[in-house]
Amino acid sequence: MLALARWLMRGTPYAAGGAALATLVPWLFWLGTAIAALVTLRKGFAPALPVIIAAALPAGFWWAQGDVIPLASVLLVTLMAVILRERMRWSEALIVGALAAAVMVQLGIFIPPGGTQLMLEQLRESSAEVDRMLTEFANQGYDTQTLAAVVVGGVTGLVVLLAGIACLALARSWQAGLYNPGGFREEFHALRLTPRELAVLVVLGVVGMMLGAHALAMLGWIPLLVAGVALVHGFIGLKGMNGLWLVAFYVLLITTWPTILIVLLLGLIDTFANVRARLARSN
Repeated sequence: MLALARWLMRGTPYAAGGAALATLVPWLFWLGTAIAALVTLRKGFAPALPVIIAAALPAGFWWAQGDVIPLASVLLVTLMAVILRERMRWSEALIVGALAAAVMVQLGIFIPPGGTQLMLEQLRESSAEVDRMLTEFANQGYDTQTLAAVVVGGVTGLVVLLAGIACLALARSWQAGLYNPGGFREEFHALRLTPRELAVLVVLGVVGMMLGAHALAMLGWIPLLVAGVALVHGFIGLKGMNGLWLVAFYVLLITTWPTILIVLLLGLIDTFANVRARLARSN
């Protein structure tokens, strides 16, 4: 894909056309988003604005059709790309991205156009067990529509945030491949949260729970998870281990909850212990 990135960076018309076409094609919005992020990272927000608009217009069309994810992804990734370019810190870009995604969830933009009532009715009709569970929640005094909105909005926001981080990483890897070979690997391996940044995430999560903004607590742990993933990458890189270890790691991360908890714990430990620096000194 580096050849594609090289062709796109020949000029703004190439990048704008590629971003618009990719975002217009169903399920290729991530490519258009990554193209807009690449130009933003390389040239800055103002010069990249035509490319961003070119990606946003087809995404707006999909929004009008009821699919909010493409446009939300373009806006979210562009915001993170601007922060990463200006601040040169992945951790700050991730925190801002998590906060922005949580705001989207709280605003309810990921709720289906017709609300959750139709979805709940379809679930009740498709499964007697689900119908029984929802009835029990209602008997206990819970508003099932509110619960469904929280779950649907939170899960969708989580997917959009993770996909946005992947798009930003793809754009950054393109940028490094074209202009700074090996730079992305070094940058990502060094990613870690500082104690102050971790404190910000904790405060946001607590305040969110107190104010009923549950999305902050649901998405606030993502930067710490990415920091833990970066630690694993850095450890494997420092030890010169085979790439199959990364494959096995991602399989476990995607399929098992305990692995996610372990990675979060590793990210937490690394915040205070700076594990990679210690490993580098020992080597």
